[in-house]
Amino acid sequence: MKQSSDLPSFFITEPMPCPYLDGQMERKLFTHLAGERADEINNNLTHAGFRRSQSIAYRPACDGCSACRSVRVKAKQFRVSKNFRRARNRNEDLISQDCPPDASPEQYDLLRRYLESRHADGGMSDMTPMDYMAMVEETCVQTHIVEYRDPQGTLIACLLRDTMSDGLSLVYSFFDPHSARPSLGSFLILDQIATAQARRLPYVYLGYLIENCSKMSYKKRFTPLQVLGSTGWRDYAEKGE
Repeated sequence: MKQSSDLPSFFITEPMPCPYLDGQMERKLFTHLAGERADEINNNLTHAGFRRSQSIAYRPACDGCSACRSVRVKAKQFRVSKNFRRARNRNEDLISQDCPPDASPEQYDLLRRYLESRHADGGMSDMTPMDYMAMVEETCVQTHIVEYRDPQGTLIACLLRDTMSDGLSLVYSFFDPHSARPSLGSFLILDQIATAQARRLPYVYLGYLIENCSKMSYKKRFTPLQVLGSTGWRDYAEKGE
């Protein structure tokens, strides 16, 4: 029986050093997102723990390691804690705008400052303007880049976001690393949870939680949280699924 051309083909990468856990090697299972069913496929794969990067959907497939776990916030049940309320209140004068996925020099300049300050040794540190354009514009799913500006019109932060059938998927965010505004990263997530609540969308997908990596463990603060395990999505417990 001939396989339908609508079904995606999957590939796996060669082992490479893990950027999050010392001494570990990573592999990724991935497929291309294309065609009229790209949105549907992206939704299904996101529900199965995949993430999107440009026109690629991927998930970890590492030998002997399952530290990366997909998580999503239960938006309707989310309540702003005292610490989060402080982050929200100190940034509530920022003006957000949903923009089409069109890269701009202003966005790229902000990204460069962010990477050089926060991730100088990371895999994106050598990102060129063309690389950034590809990251934003090479998409065939429902994508926006959300710009955040201060009252004077200065671009303070950006967030690349996909709209799913059941929520919002936060693909990537960056902000002014030298801004005096506190907790900008947390504020961006809080604002997107509020957006999901206003649109009556049940979930905000945050990508992968890695317990033993400070760069990825902050996500567990956004409760109530669900984690994807072997039996599907279930409420997150810090000492196990």
